[in-house]
Amino acid sequence: MIENKCQVSVVICSYNRARYIQWALESMDGQSLAKDRFEVIVVDNNSTDNTADVCRAFIDQHPTLDLTYATETNQGSSFARNHGASIAKGEILVFMDDDAIAEQHFVERILAFFDQHPEAVGLGGRIIPRYIPEEPKWMSHFVSSLVGNFDYNKEATVFKDGKYPLESNMAVSSKAFASIQGFNTALPGVKGTIRIGGEGKDFFYRLMEKGGKIYYDPGIIVEHVVETEKLTREYMFRVASGIGRGERVRIAPEGNWGLIKKNGEYLFKLGASIVLGLLYLLQGHPQKAMPVIHFRIDALKGLNE
Repeated sequence: MIENKCQVSVVICSYNRARYIQWALESMDGQSLAKDRFEVIVVDNNSTDNTADVCRAFIDQHPTLDLTYATETNQGSSFARNHGASIAKGEILVFMDDDAIAEQHFVERILAFFDQHPEAVGLGGRIIPRYIPEEPKWMSHFVSSLVGNFDYNKEATVFKDGKYPLESNMAVSSKAFASIQGFNTALPGVKGTIRIGGEGKDFFYRLMEKGGKIYYDPGIIVEHVVETEKLTREYMFRVASGIGRGERVRIAPEGNWGLIKKNGEYLFKLGASIVLGLLYLLQGHPQKAMPVIHFRIDALKGLNE
């Protein structure tokens, strides 16, 4: 019997991103790690564009890349990620967005990190927005997390104080994934026009509750494509309110007291955002003021829907 050499499975869940998934796949084909040591699984989550055609053509044109195209009809990234994990061969599961572009040593560095830190059950890396065509003038550090900007620490470290990896760049051992039965499908992510977010937070919190160590490594990098023409007020509301909706689902077992505490936390953050907005006004950056405040108002609305 030939031993399976595949150690890492990169799961890319896709929904109507045919325009950019080619970039994600090209970044996988250009990885420094030998191609027999990792696989790529694209899970198409009911795309209505030509995602299927793009993926099948890529498979035909890149026969040396172990690339599988699969479909998941239950809408939501949690369903799609669980599906990808269920057919994965690797001992390490890596989850990357369909509009993310992995740095050349991305997979190799993930594998090396788990080899060097056998106590790690999860891992997250840096996410750098690639604004197309350019970063909006109203964007700030306090809002950019909504479009995936993430740089937790300058050195590799264990996540602390309730922090956790973001969905565009996260990895977990397959054993740890199975131990908590994967992602919570009550937090599906985007489902139609509604977003119920927080699936990554819930996932890593459950791992942490079991005593698992979740690390961050700034050398594990993806770029996240951000089309600035889509960063409308409606879009930002959908993302921010989705955070609040997800928190309501996540804390539901705590009952009314949990909701009261979360409202208190969100109101405190709203107050802090108003102070930040005033500071931006005083610093001569008025365009940055309201998006910071809207972020917290929208999250609060989502929490109390």
